[in-house]
Parts: sequence; C-alpha cells; structure tokens
Amino acid sequence: MNFWQSFIEAIESLAANKMRSGLTILGIVIGVAAVIAMVSVGRGAENTITGSIQGIGTNLLFVFRGGSEDVRNPKPITLGDADAIADPFQAPSVAGVAPVLQGNATVTFAGETAVTQLSGVTPSYSPVRNLFVTEGEFIREEHILGQASVILLGPEVAEKLFGRTEGLIGEAVRIEGQPFRVIGILESKGGSGFSNEDDRVLVPLTTAQSRLLRRSTRDRVDLLLVQATSAQAVPQAAEEIAQILRTRHRTQIGADDFTILTQQDFLDTARTITSVLTIFLGGIAAISLLVGGIGIMNIMLVSVTERTREIGLRKALGARRLDILIQFLTESSVLSLVGGLVGIGLGWTISFIVGQIAAANNADITPAIGLDTVLLATLFSTAVGLFFGLYPANRAAGLEPVEALRYE
Repeated sequence: MNFWQSFIEAIESLAANKMRSGLTILGIVIGVAAVIAMVSVGRGAENTITGSIQGIGTNLLFVFRGGSEDVRNPKPITLGDADAIADPFQAPSVAGVAPVLQGNATVTFAGETAVTQLSGVTPSYSPVRNLFVTEGEFIREEHILGQASVILLGPEVAEKLFGRTEGLIGEAVRIEGQPFRVIGILESKGGSGFSNEDDRVLVPLTTAQSRLLRRSTRDRVDLLLVQATSAQAVPQAAEEIAQILRTRHRTQIGADDFTILTQQDFLDTARTITSVLTIFLGGIAAISLLVGGIGIMNIMLVSVTERTREIGLRKALGARRLDILIQFLTESSVLSLVGGLVGIGLGWTISFIVGQIAAANNADITPAIGLDTVLLATLFSTAVGLFFGLYPANRAAGLEPVEALRYE
C-alpha cells in the first residue's frame, strides 16, 4: 500500500464519521490557535516594551543614588555632579547631561483634574531624552533663571484637562493650587512600557526645586540622564562617570554609592522578562494541544474497535502489519494536520482581534506572528497526531486475523 492510497482511505474513513472527526479536529485547532495567539501577543508586547525603551533617547545612561547593600548613607546626586560629568575635559565621551527631579502632582483646569507624573528638567533634557514638542516651545534657560511658572503637558494630560491636544498655548492650569502657563505640548511617546510616557508634565528644574518637589538640599536631584557621544562610547562614558563620582563622593574602592545603568541594561532586562512570559504563555497554550492529542488517541482507539472485522479481513487478504500501521497513523496525522491548518487561520484571527482591541484601548501592542511560530505549532500538532496515534495504530496492526474476523 502506497502513501497516497493510505491518504485517500484515511480521508474516506474520517468522512464516514464527520461529527466525530470534526470534534477531534477541534481540539487540535484550539491548541494550535492558542499557541500562535499567545506567542504572537507575547512577542508583540516585547517589541512594544523594547521599542518604548529605545525611544527614550539614544546612547543613554541613567545615574542615580544608591549602590550595593553594603554602602550605608549614600550621598545624593547633585547639580555639581551633573556639571562635573558635563565637563568635556573630565568626561570626553559624554555628549550631554540632563538632571531631573521626579514626583507626582495634581494638575487642574476648570474643574478637571489629572494626577500625573511631574518632572523638573533643564533645556538639555530635550536633546538628551530625544523629546520634542508638537506645538509651542521647550523650556529655555530664561525659564530656569527666572524660576518661571510654565509647564509642558503630555498629550494624555492635555486630553484629560482640555479634551484636545492643540491650541493650548497660553492656557493656565494649576499644580497643587499654583498657576502655571502652558508653553508647549509634548509629542506622543506611547502609553506602554514601564510607564505611560504621555501621562506627565514638565516644569523648569528650579521651579520644581523651590515650589513643588523640595529635597533635603537645594542642589539635590533624583536622576541624571547622560548621553554618550556614540553607541560605542557608552562603556567608556560609564567608566568616566564612575571615576568622577568616586572622586567627588570620596567612596572607597568597590563601595560605590551610586548606580549607572545603560539602555542596554533595561533592554536586556525587559527582553528576559518578556521572553519568560512568552514561553510561559506558549507552554500553557501547548497543554491544550496535548489535550487534543489525547482526543485523537481516544477516537483512534474507538475506530480500531469498530473496525476490528475490517482489519481482520484486510490481513486475511494479504495486508501486512506495516500496511495497517501506516493506515491508522495516516488517519491520525490527517486529523492533526487539518486541525493545524485551521488552527493557523484561527490563531491569526485571534491575534488580529487582540491587536484591534489593544488599539481601541490605546494600548500599543501589535501581535507579531512569526513564521517560526506557525511552523512550530504546525509541526508540533503533526507530531502530537503521530505520537498519540502510534498506540492505536500498533494495536490495530497487532490484531490476529482469525480473532479479528470472529469479533462481534
């Protein structure tokens, strides 16, 4: 018996019990679709998060207070540290430094309220952070020197307060009851990742220091954003920053009271977390494939029992053990292969729907359906069919012709 003949007989046998075959295929369809959809959504989330981190800026390093657990009473990061790092003679690999004060604030306008993230920044924040405005202007040096009551709104904050993101220059809002004039609207960075980049406001650093985000000392800041001259210069820039801070803070060797992280550190962490999540989701979805495989085994065992006399007659007429084995393995493979193909279409549909729902809810997640995922799910479903069809096929092939013909 050749393969094509086995395939035709498998189709005829399965077509004779359409309802039973359809329900068996359904288990494989759900399993394959779940694997493709789960893995695609996981990869889409990974792409969104890593893209959000990369959009923060180019060649960025993050410097903040606190080192190892052995260091007690770490010194704060200050504006003096920022000036020293910005010195091209001390740190030639550094292109720019942006000190930042961070906190939360309540912004109000005409009865509308938005609780959002507030950052006190300097003009250098824009090029270092790769952040620009869609209308208006960014914070200037005059605003810093005059401790000006001006504010830049993130698009989500603008939408909450005004119901629009255009034509807002000159409007007055209040932060903790204090009036501030809107001078610009920040461009959208997306509302996903570690934080919502669109749900924030920016004010001059000096204004934040004196009126909104007071710290223990006047020149203390929460974070330094440092831009290296190039991607290749990031390790050298990190070493230069470390040397400057060790000298200024007078720390002992191996007892740094500060931490320096690069974009790559965040990207590696994010990829590790999302990869584990994707594998976890795919593993859970794969369980449904195993359930579908058990369904194939069950239906094939029933088929063997129902066709015992047919098997006996075939063997009595000269069919070999291998012919019977191939016939039943072909049937189980056809079940899983058809289920896999239908599952691919269903998985793509589910991924598309998830993407549309995410877009409707302003969640920037686009499921990524890779060819490797489709091939893996299809091959795995076929392997499941072969594996779970092996026992019933072997049982059918092992029947004795005489006993099979006498079976009622």
